[in-house]
Amino acid sequence: MMKIFAIALLALALTACESSTENANSSNDNKPAAATPAPATPAAPASPAASPAASLQFKAGDKVKVTTNGSSTEATVVSVDEKAGKVTVKMAGQKDEKTVAISAVVKQ
Repeated sequence: MMKIFAIALLALALTACESSTENANSSNDNKPAAATPAPATPAAPASPAASPAASLQFKAGDKVKVTTNGSSTEATVVSVDEKAGKVTVKMAGQKDEKTVAISAVVKQ
């Protein structure tokens, strides 16, 4: 009889611990989910604002300086890909065109 009572008491204790853990996990799961959308929302408007500004900097025919492999070279803008953030330029003294990141291009 004593063994049955001990097993019942142990089962009751384990059940109490499990429900406490579920409540703690549920409340922790809700907190990060509520905090996550707030930081993500301000970041979204910042990206589109940066893209139009970058695209307005360069247009076909602009004289620029392009930094590649650590050196700066004069070039002429051939085209701008706003979505990809790339600029196609023709380097001075070279026949072929090269596509580089907008960040590597500076107006003269």
